[in-house]
Amino acid sequence: MAKKVEATVEEKLRALYDLQLIDSRVDEIRNVRGELPLEVEDLEDEVLGLKTRIDKLKTDVETINYEIGAKKNLIEEAKALIKKYSEQQKNVRNSREFNSISKELEFQELEIQLAEKNIKEFKAQIEQKKEVVTETKEKLTERETHLKHKKSELDAILAETEKEEKALLTKSEEFQDEIDERLVKAYARIRRNVKNGLAVVPIERGASGGSFFTIPPQVQVEIASRKKIITDEHSGRILVDPVLAEEEQEKMQELFSNL
Repeated sequence: MAKKVEATVEEKLRALYDLQLIDSRVDEIRNVRGELPLEVEDLEDEVLGLKTRIDKLKTDVETINYEIGAKKNLIEEAKALIKKYSEQQKNVRNSREFNSISKELEFQELEIQLAEKNIKEFKAQIEQKKEVVTETKEKLTERETHLKHKKSELDAILAETEKEEKALLTKSEEFQDEIDERLVKAYARIRRNVKNGLAVVPIERGASGGSFFTIPPQVQVEIASRKKIITDEHSGRILVDPVLAEEEQEKMQELFSNL
C-alpha cells in the first residue's frame, strides 16, 4: 500500500465521519434483514429434524412389521408341532411318553399365546407410531410453508439490498485505506463499544449526538475549529461539528444514491 500523505485534522475528521456514514448505512441494511437469516436457518434445521424423525418412525414401523411376521411364522410352526405331537400322542406306549408329549403340547400352546400377545402389542405400537407420523407430517407441512414464506421474504430483501451492501462494504474499505491506521483501529474499537455502532457523531443541541450530556461551550468551539480530534468524555465517541456533519451527509447521500 502506498504511503499516505499526512492529512489535516479536518480531513481526518471528514474521512472518519464519511466512514461512519457508510458503516451506518450498512448497519441499516442489515437491520432491515434483522433476524431473518437466523430464522430461516432455524426453520431449515427444524424441517430437516422433522423429516429425519418421520424417516426413523417409518423404519421403526418396518422393523415392527418384520417382528410381527416372525411371530406369525412362529405361530404356524407351533401349530404344525401341535398337530405332529397330537398324532404322536395317539400312539404312545406308556404314561411317561404321554406326559412328555403333553408338556410339549402345553409349551407350544404357550408359545402361540405369547406370540399372539406380542403381535397385539406390536400392532398397538404401529398405530401409535402412525399417529406420531401423521402429527409430524402436519407439523412438517406447516413448518415448510412457514420456511417458504420466510425464504421469499429474505430473498426479496437480499435482492433489494445485496448489491448496495457489497458496494458499501467496498467503499468502507476504500475509505479505511485513506485514513491513518491508528485512527481506523480507534474508530473500530469505539464502534464496537458504543450503542448502534456510532463512533463518530455530530454535536446536536449542545450535546454529543445520541446523548444527553451537554458539551461545554469552550469544547464546542474547539470542535468547530477542527484543529484536533476530540472525544466525548462520557461515551468516548469522536465528535464533529454540525456544519461539517451536514456537509458530509449531503456528500455521502449523493454517493449512496449512485450505488
